[in-house]
Amino acid sequence: MGGCCFASEWSCYGNQPVKLTKRVVDQAPIPTDRGQAFLRDSVLPGFGLRVTAKGTKSFIVEKRIDGRVRRQTLGRYGVLTVEQARREAQKFLGQVAMGVNPIAERQAQAAKAITLREVFTDFLAARKQLSPNTIKDYTYHLENHLAAWMDKPITGITKHMVARRHREIGETGAKAQANAVFRTLKSVLNFAKHHYDDGKGQSILPYNPVEVLGHTRAWYRVERRRGVIKVHQLPAWYRAVMDLKAPATPTSNHVIADLLRLLLFTGLRSSEARELRWEHVDLQDRTLTIPDPKNRHTFVLPLSDVVQNILEERWALRMNEYVFPGRDGKGHLVEPKRAMAKVTEACGTRFTLHDLRRTYATVLDTMDLSRTTIKRLLNHRSGYDVTDGYIVTDVERLRQPVHTKPSADSVQKP
Repeated sequence: MGGCCFASEWSCYGNQPVKLTKRVVDQAPIPTDRGQAFLRDSVLPGFGLRVTAKGTKSFIVEKRIDGRVRRQTLGRYGVLTVEQARREAQKFLGQVAMGVNPIAERQAQAAKAITLREVFTDFLAARKQLSPNTIKDYTYHLENHLAAWMDKPITGITKHMVARRHREIGETGAKAQANAVFRTLKSVLNFAKHHYDDGKGQSILPYNPVEVLGHTRAWYRVERRRGVIKVHQLPAWYRAVMDLKAPATPTSNHVIADLLRLLLFTGLRSSEARELRWEHVDLQDRTLTIPDPKNRHTFVLPLSDVVQNILEERWALRMNEYVFPGRDGKGHLVEPKRAMAKVTEACGTRFTLHDLRRTYATVLDTMDLSRTTIKRLLNHRSGYDVTDGYIVTDVERLRQPVHTKPSADSVQKP
């Protein structure tokens, strides 16, 4: 080394290997002109030191594997001594000499150890089109019903575990919930099946264990909900809703009454109405817009006279950016279960918010409207009807149907 200073010594090495020692590593200068610099060992070809611009010093080993030069980081200097790192490099090179790809083996082991929680995080990052409500539902399904599985490797989830847990949830009476939980898990594991491999191109999850529910016909048969408010029940129901707007009742009840009325006369989904913002209501053009509905197709609905009146009343009493503000004007209204129970007690008709959507659709069906028009008013899209992709329904074509629906006066008549 000729007694020269180490900086010049380092530059004298150039691309020439040098025996790595503690002194050489300690005095290795930090590169300034690029992100990292390498110094190769003259004792063990393939062994070397990498120094980054941040001053991090790590030992590496390089070898041509399957036609490509592959580099493996052995560990940081300080955690490993030079001799320890050299021995690790010898092990690596020995495995390669015996036809083993240590990098692929390590990647395979890491992939097989990936947990359900990690997969779910990657799944959500990849599925950018999922709505906030869908993400909320998926998270609830996994975190509440499969909490004991979240930090376990997905390769350890067996079909027997799936069948048993699905049955356990269903036996509590929550058959629809059991199906929903495992449909979520099936989607997440299908993502994993195609996203992670063992380093040799083979999936770490060749079989989705949730498929056992289909093969054994174990999915619960759940009847589709068909609740509606019948025509003869509507007058009493409507009067009970309007009683929420009595002067002595809290302001929040007035908001809830208007929400229930709007749901009945538009058929909007509960979340679409509760989260409706004033920026998406045009009282001049007499339209409201749902920018991100369940089917991801922006929906513009013309306003009937009764809906226009409801929205004009709410505009005059607006408290924040939401049409239906929450208590004390904070955020938007949540599902008003207590007020709904009060309406049920007054009129004797039990209902859900989605029943109002079905009631709206049922009334449309009695008016001899075309199925296409009804689908457009409900913002339903059939993925199996190619013709749907060619039919563009202008908002003006929906104005007549919304104006021919029963008015608020008609539903109040016994």
